[in-house]
Amino acid sequence: MVPRTARAGLLLQRQLHTSCIRLAKSPKSAFSKELAVILPSRDAKLERPRPVQHKRDPGPSAEQIANQALSVFFCSAKPTLSKPKATQLRHYGTSAIRNDILLSRKKPEREASVDENRDTSPNEEKARPGERDAREHRESKESETKEEASDKAKEKSEDGKEKQTDPQPGANPNGGLSPGQSFLIFIISAVLYAITSSSSSNLAQKEITWQEFRTAFLDKRLVDKLIVINRSKVRIQLHSNATGTMPTGSAHQHYYFSIGSVEAFERKLDAAQDELEIPASERVPVAYHEEVSALNTILTFAPTILLVGFIWWMSRRANNAAGGGSGIFGIGKSRAKLFNHDTDVKVRFQDVAGMDEAKQEIMEFVKFLKEPARFERLGAKIPRGAILSGPPGTGKTLLAKATAGEASVPFLSVSGSEFVEMFVGVGASRVRDLFATAKKNAPCIIFVDEIDAIGKSRGKGGQFGGNDERESTLNQLLVEMDGFGTADHIVVLAGTNRPDVLDAALLRPGRFDRHIAIDRPDVSGRCQIFLVHLAPLRLSPSITNREEFASKLGVLTPGFSGADIANVCNEAALHAARRESDHVEEIDFESAIERVIVGLERKSRVLSKEEKTTVAYHEAGHAICGWFLEHADPLLKVSIIPRGVGALGYAQYLPAERYLLSHPQLIDRMCMTLGGRVSEEIFFGKENITSGARDDLDKITKMAYEACASYGMDKEIGPVSYGGREALKENWQKPFSEKTGELLDSRVHQMIMDAHQRTTELLTKYKPEVEKVAKLLLSKEIITREDMIELLGKRPFPERADDMDKWLDKHRGGSVAPPPLETPPIPVASSEEPQVEPSRI
Repeated sequence: MVPRTARAGLLLQRQLHTSCIRLAKSPKSAFSKELAVILPSRDAKLERPRPVQHKRDPGPSAEQIANQALSVFFCSAKPTLSKPKATQLRHYGTSAIRNDILLSRKKPEREASVDENRDTSPNEEKARPGERDAREHRESKESETKEEASDKAKEKSEDGKEKQTDPQPGANPNGGLSPGQSFLIFIISAVLYAITSSSSSNLAQKEITWQEFRTAFLDKRLVDKLIVINRSKVRIQLHSNATGTMPTGSAHQHYYFSIGSVEAFERKLDAAQDELEIPASERVPVAYHEEVSALNTILTFAPTILLVGFIWWMSRRANNAAGGGSGIFGIGKSRAKLFNHDTDVKVRFQDVAGMDEAKQEIMEFVKFLKEPARFERLGAKIPRGAILSGPPGTGKTLLAKATAGEASVPFLSVSGSEFVEMFVGVGASRVRDLFATAKKNAPCIIFVDEIDAIGKSRGKGGQFGGNDERESTLNQLLVEMDGFGTADHIVVLAGTNRPDVLDAALLRPGRFDRHIAIDRPDVSGRCQIFLVHLAPLRLSPSITNREEFASKLGVLTPGFSGADIANVCNEAALHAARRESDHVEEIDFESAIERVIVGLERKSRVLSKEEKTTVAYHEAGHAICGWFLEHADPLLKVSIIPRGVGALGYAQYLPAERYLLSHPQLIDRMCMTLGGRVSEEIFFGKENITSGARDDLDKITKMAYEACASYGMDKEIGPVSYGGREALKENWQKPFSEKTGELLDSRVHQMIMDAHQRTTELLTKYKPEVEKVAKLLLSKEIITREDMIELLGKRPFPERADDMDKWLDKHRGGSVAPPPLETPPIPVASSEEPQVEPSRI
């Protein structure tokens, strides 16, 4: 007779194929199609259970047989499915079929019991198959519902476990404790062990006095040995037979007593033994030991351990903050960022406008690296590098970003300040590592932003002696760029706004073969830049022609750099948002230009009547001088509304596209700047002049000094140049004698006084006109070019035939002119800078 469990296993094997077919045909099954494809035939032979030899050996259980059969089934499915799909199917199918089979486990057991105790009637036998089928169908439905619920519960529990096991910030991602936590636990454990061991040893010992020692132990001849510990205390070692004489509960306790000095202890011990008449051969032996407790040892080395641990922790923290993972040993590694075709750099050459010549040269470098054979077959060599120099905000770094976005070769970007560290030798090490990385990725481009941080002329910063780390970094850079072992197909680009301070060895051909100057854009360049930044803005429907509007803004913003133009467009959008407008209007751009130049309007600053009158006559003096001087720039706006930090009023002018400054033009500009102070002297008296002309006086002093010391425009000093005021700041010693310095000061003073006298005569002649302009300013607070023409008529000089005046006469009409950028105080060869004359009172 076959055992009941074995019979159940055989029936389960038959049930397996039926369950697979049912799940494959079920429309609710998530894997019905897959099961139908991979389902083996009915003739598939499953491994039978081993025969049972003894009744006590039940053989494989039903669940083991089901697992074995399922393994065979799904192994046949692997060749027809992808690995992830097969794994997911196995997980679902295994649980579903196992539940189906195990739920029908009662059926074969019931059949086996019927075979043993067959006492039912034939009618019941006939009725039982139908009931079994209904029961099987009902149980299969219930198993499917339970299996789906169990799968959902398992997914939720797995998600919960994943959330719980997410590593916390600073924890070890691989599980367990981080090195810092392990180190901290080790220190705490050592301290606790030392404290507990010390306290336990103290609990096992009892301190007694010398008299107690004499009475309880020495007089009774119970002492076996005395041990002097660290020359400060004596441990008593008793005879083995002394236990019975000890008090109750102190059989395992040790005794000791303290001593002042070893010599005194020895004398007292000898005297006591002499008194007891103990023979020399039986006297108590004395031993001397030196012991160190664990707690004292830890406390001794605790400061050193804490200091080392603190330094180690700080180095790891600093390294993690810098994005490194190698601790202090990775400090010499380069911090350069690698960009390639896989890196998402959104800037392209089409986004760079207003610098066509510079962009063309940079694009040529990219062509050199993409197609070197095209140039090398003609005998040409790829240039080693190029310096991008120019004022701040002109687009040097933007051009480098566009190069990284367009180049199909690796692009390494690093800042010059990243080579400077507190440790000696780190800068040179990072330079070596940078070029080693570049050689591995050749052909490639290296961009060093703000190279003046490490490329300053040697000797200027090391007058105080010692090892100059910056010079070591520069020397290593020179060797890597053009020295023994120099690698080909590596181009170095560098950006700086201080090319005058760079070392000559760095700028020579062979290292930086090309010097690309990126200056502030001209009118056409500004129009192109405005077109780029106007593209993402939602302009008003009234602005139908973007190109014409961009050219208008380009004319009204002389001297603006690319960064200034980007700021203007952004401020215009913000101003429109503050107005809760759906579009960016022209008035938003006018307000943005004013804010970029002279700051936000200070509505909270209320001037008194006297101060407002003083500011009005001050600005009227500027306006009249600019209107009646031949070489003055066109006036755009005069205002007495406080703006920014200290400007209580300002007069704005629009300079022409001029690249040279003549002596008459310089004198007229000085007179126009002095107009405010002279107007105050005429209308309020010299004793009532204010501090509002401080900025004007600073400007004309610098103009006069440059004219005499740099431009050679003074007859007595002659055609010599001493470098100007800015150049003298770099040196400690003046390039002229004391006598020449006195002559220079006197000629500068004379030039300013001549301009002052000429301005006084001019404003005295047009005093009624100054009063008219001042009264109009007091009533309107802002007057424009059109108001000046209506009040004074056209200027008594022929208009210049330049683009700005033509545009002003043709397009301005009666609209309010936005202000241009404030000019630098020192006149330069290119005088395109806009004029702003703020009054600070």
